[in-house]
Order: sequence, then structure tokens, then C-alpha cells
Amino acid sequence: MKAREKALLGQVGDVDLRLLRVFKAVADCGGMAAAELELNIAMSTISRHVKDLEQRLGLVLCRRGRAGFALTPEGERVLAATDALLRATDTFRGSLHDIHRRLGGELHVALFEKTVSNPAAHVAEAVGRFRALAPTVTLHLHVGTLGMIERGVIDGTYHLGVIPEHRRSDSLAYDPLFDETMLLHAGAGHPWFTGSDARRDWNALRAQPLAGLGYHSPNLELTHARRLERAATASDQEGVATLVLSGAFVGFLPDHYAEPFVRAGRLRAVSPQLLNYGCRFSCIRRHAPAPLRVAQAFRECLLQAQA
Repeated sequence: MKAREKALLGQVGDVDLRLLRVFKAVADCGGMAAAELELNIAMSTISRHVKDLEQRLGLVLCRRGRAGFALTPEGERVLAATDALLRATDTFRGSLHDIHRRLGGELHVALFEKTVSNPAAHVAEAVGRFRALAPTVTLHLHVGTLGMIERGVIDGTYHLGVIPEHRRSDSLAYDPLFDETMLLHAGAGHPWFTGSDARRDWNALRAQPLAGLGYHSPNLELTHARRLERAATASDQEGVATLVLSGAFVGFLPDHYAEPFVRAGRLRAVSPQLLNYGCRFSCIRRHAPAPLRVAQAFRECLLQAQA
């Protein structure tokens, strides 16, 4: 084994961490040209950093050429290891700030999609409170699906998450925040877009092509509870909205998210007093280890903003 390989494998220094961060940015962006804006350095410098890392590791991490950018199998494994290493490094730095009893470092918060338009949600106000309290903390706000957020909080990728409750995990602690109302909607061109809602109830809904979220969620729980069959699924609310707007399906959407489409005459809430269900959104965190001071501070800002 070469001396450089031994040095890297035996002891990882600041230079190696910097090269690994560049490599991760390139992989996440899908190429060196795309990573220029993310890293704010020239592509020639990025290319040199990746080559330096490959030499230090003794591995070819990626292929670049006319066929485009792609990680090699070794590059995929190094990327996974890099994610774990950088996450551990950030956690260590956060722990040092915690030991010194100061609010610093980085904070990763994950938010379920399409909540910003909910007037009952005061996450933005919480961010403002937190920024005033901890101006030196770098806040990373992630938006994702319910399962992604739960997994990320459990494995430590995210310090906190804001999700609609569906089934509680023993690994997580929950703080109720706000509620959301889901209404059944039909798009222009669907038979239920016009006419009377007098006979449009849960029984009648079973005969309609229904679109819903394709993962475990309050939406899926309702489908089972009401014995509804879905004719189409989507990975997020935007996908459900697209299916409903086609006029070929009906589907449940957050009332606040659907409102602009309703005002534009593209969607209509069907039997809103009957065909609806509610979601409770909560802030989630791991039971153990105890949250860092910076995460606890953001949690308190969330609870204060909602109060």
C-alpha cells in the first residue's frame, strides 16, 4: 500500500475532510459543472480536488466524459462512507458547542412538504425566533416525505422533524404543533366537479377513481379505514394534485394548498362537511441521545411560535 493511502486510512486531517466535502458536493450535484455554484469555486479547482482525493485513496471515484458524470462502484461506497464521516464530524462539533454551553455549529431540521401555506403552521416564525437567539448557527432546512424524515431523525441525519402523525415510533418523542384539514377535491372535467353533493358520501366515493399518497401516512390509513380503493398513487402532495387536476381522479388535498386552484376554478372541494379528515403535525426528536442545546433551542422556538 502506498504511503499516502496509509496516511489517509490511518489519520484523516482537515485537508482530507475538505476534499471529501468537495467530492460529496460533486456527487450530490451530479457533476463538477453543476457543483460550481454549490461550492463557489472554479470547475478546474473542483477537478483538481477530486483527482487529489483519488490519488490519496488510490481509487477511481468517478467517470467523466462525453457520456456524462457517473460514480464508480468504489465511488458509491466512498460516498456512503463520506456521508457517515461528515455527519459524525458535524455531530462532534455540535457536541463541543453543547459542552461549552453555547449555541453554535449546524442544525438540520426536516419539514413535511406543503406546510408553509398552512395558516396554522408557524414554522417560519420559529425560524425567525431561532435566528435572533442563535445568529451564528448554520440552519439547514430539508423538505421531504414522512418516511424520509422519520428515518433521518432516528439515524441522526436530522436533529428535528415536523411531520403529520400517523403511527408513533418508540424511538421518537413527539410534541404536537398544529392541525391540517384534508378535503376531497375534484378537478375540472370530472363528474363530481359540478352538480349537487347531496349523494356524494363515503359509499359513493368507493365507486370513484381515487388518487392518494403511495406510502404509509394518514392518507393511506384513511383509505384502509374507509375501505377505499386507489386507482393511482403519487410520491407527494404535488403528484396527487396533478392527478386530481387531470379530471380523471378525485383525491384528498390540504385545504390551504388546494385553495389557489379552487379560486382559479380548476379544483372543487366535494362534500367538504363530510368527505374530510384531519392531521395533527408534531415536532419529532430522538429519545436518546438527548438533543443538543441547539436542537432543544429550536424545539422551544417551535413550541413558543405555535403557542
